[in-house]
Amino acid sequence: MEKRRMNKKVIMSMIALAAVITVMAIGYQVLKPGVHEGAKNINIVVVSEDQSEKEYESKTDAQYLQQAMDEIEDLTYSGEEGDYGLMVDTINGETASYSGNGAYWSFFVNDEYCNYGISEQPIADGDIFKIVYTIGE
Repeated sequence: MEKRRMNKKVIMSMIALAAVITVMAIGYQVLKPGVHEGAKNINIVVVSEDQSEKEYESKTDAQYLQQAMDEIEDLTYSGEEGDYGLMVDTINGETASYSGNGAYWSFFVNDEYCNYGISEQPIADGDIFKIVYTIGE
């Protein structure tokens, strides 16, 4: 008899636990945050060798410039990994060849030279990045 009472208590406890988990799961589905656009608005301006500009506006939750660049469909880039991160040599199919004519891509944030490589350059809401084809002197 005692054993039966114990089994009933265990079964009732399991049913109660299952009910609580079900209610919590339904509550989570109803109250979970919806999908939304990124919290940061940034602009990226690419200045080509011929001084033409192409501007990209992005709403992103990215922390770093490279992540934000990866999210922009029309913006392409490539380069080689080095000691200081990715050394970008090509933007939108235009290659800057330092060994050829001393050209490279300069990165600016809010009109100041970026202090970090693109994988470590932090972004903040309202930042304006410029990627400029530059010929060294």
